[in-house]
Amino acid sequence: MADFATNPRARFDYEILETLEAGIILRGFEVKSVKIGRASIKGSYVRIIKGEAWLVGASISPYQAGNMPDDYQEQTDRKLLIAKKQLDSLVGLTKSHGITLVPMRLYGKKGLIKLEIGVARGKKKYDKRESIKKKDTARSRMRGMSEE
Repeated sequence: MADFATNPRARFDYEILETLEAGIILRGFEVKSVKIGRASIKGSYVRIIKGEAWLVGASISPYQAGNMPDDYQEQTDRKLLIAKKQLDSLVGLTKSHGITLVPMRLYGKKGLIKLEIGVARGKKKYDKRESIKKKDTARSRMRGMSEE
């Protein structure tokens, strides 16, 4: 499974409670563009509108700038393909206080492009400091091991 795009701030800004996999509806040239790494999900989020899941704020740059349809927009909302049962449970979760849906990574699976979505709760400032402290201690331990 190749990762085409990741959201590095997702685990830093949010406490991920669970993850799920969703398909994404793309046009042919968008698929090519994603596969060569011209997609970004930084700052994007998932919204449920009228019983359907949508990826909002993701950017897919043109594959060939001179050969694109006139109506193409990089940051258009893209529909996600999620099983009805999962979608119903997500609707219930997002209605509870402080829960949001965060795109984690865009990856390939059996020739298809999938989006990993995290059901998340926002971290407080002190939680973020704790995460930074853990990273620093792990980094210093690794340096200590490599020097020996």
